[in-house]
Amino acid sequence: MECAGKGSGTRCLGPPRKRCGRCGAVAYCSASHQISHWKEHKEECGRLEQQMKHLDLLNDFPFTFSQEATIQISEKKESRCSFLSKRDIHQVGMWSCECCCGASVTSFDSSLFDHSRSESHTWYLSNIMCPCRGPSSPIAKSLCSWKDYYEWRCIPLDSPVALLLHWPLTVYHAIQIAGLGSLTSEISKLCIHYLGPEKELLQLAVFGELCALFPGVLVQIELIGPTVPHHRNGDKIDLYSYAHCIEKDCNCKYENENTSCGIGTPTSSRVTLQLHRGYYHDCFRYISKDSFPHLVIAPNAGIAAYSSWLPTIELIKEINVPALFSDYCEEACHLAACCINTVTSQPPRLPVISHCCFFSPTLPLPTSPSPYPFPLASPYSFEHIVELYLFNLIIFVL
Repeated sequence: MECAGKGSGTRCLGPPRKRCGRCGAVAYCSASHQISHWKEHKEECGRLEQQMKHLDLLNDFPFTFSQEATIQISEKKESRCSFLSKRDIHQVGMWSCECCCGASVTSFDSSLFDHSRSESHTWYLSNIMCPCRGPSSPIAKSLCSWKDYYEWRCIPLDSPVALLLHWPLTVYHAIQIAGLGSLTSEISKLCIHYLGPEKELLQLAVFGELCALFPGVLVQIELIGPTVPHHRNGDKIDLYSYAHCIEKDCNCKYENENTSCGIGTPTSSRVTLQLHRGYYHDCFRYISKDSFPHLVIAPNAGIAAYSSWLPTIELIKEINVPALFSDYCEEACHLAACCINTVTSQPPRLPVISHCCFFSPTLPLPTSPSPYPFPLASPYSFEHIVELYLFNLIIFVL
């Protein structure tokens, strides 16, 4: 955490150890910096105070590793690398970009993008610890929490797969929030435009879990963003089943051999991903000719941080398609909602939904807020949660 008054004219006198006595969300190196910053901070102090009141609820994650992977990483008692190394998944398979010393999208090893290589779409976990095969029972009417999902997929709560599964489960959750859940039982093909992919580009095999979440539906996802490498622009990836476990004799290997599932080119795909380099407002016209969306999703968008979102929001308003944005914390969502209101001249149709679990048990409407408590992250102390990407905050735009 930096001194909130940094850059106010005088140099910081030391580490920021003096927190705001009201909200506790910002800290200062000295009383003089706190006084000089009050003119700016007073506008947000009350709002941050309300957000901070829910901080303790972040402990509601059901995983056995929650403290180790959040609080201990935040307090530097644990590192992302050591967390992964203890589980033998450091810099391997889909985990290769889950720490600062691993691969990145901007400077990636092209072999990590090669989906014909089995190691690029492997969990590197035993079949007990990951969803490498189809579910043993039909999906419930709706999954409302990580605990519900783990129980349905028979995964123990010490499995770290949530770190990667948040991508497909965000898609699932967004469809439920948008009120399109019933639509999936009526259509044979679901088209989603997924904006701003980054790390997902090195973990595409995890989207195979959508086979289980939307049985009998062909899911087509267009991943659109400036981080898609030039030489992958237009690439199409067909997923026929689930990412593999590490066990050589597991049925997931035989299933893939018998039905050509996994990543390849058999007769019929259940999940299709297509990559497009560029901004959505520049790409939409030609993409929509073959794939007009039922839903637009932008995970961890950072709307307030990037002006390039403004023409995209204008486009979404014009095409009148349901769109959901997520961000890292409630404050980021507040700023994003202000930006959206500036462009559309109207607030989001649904209020900001904040939650520790991925799945909301109700559809919170502006006139009927959800009675369920959903944990919030402090805008200045959420890094330990972001490290694991275990939650998103959703704004419903149109």
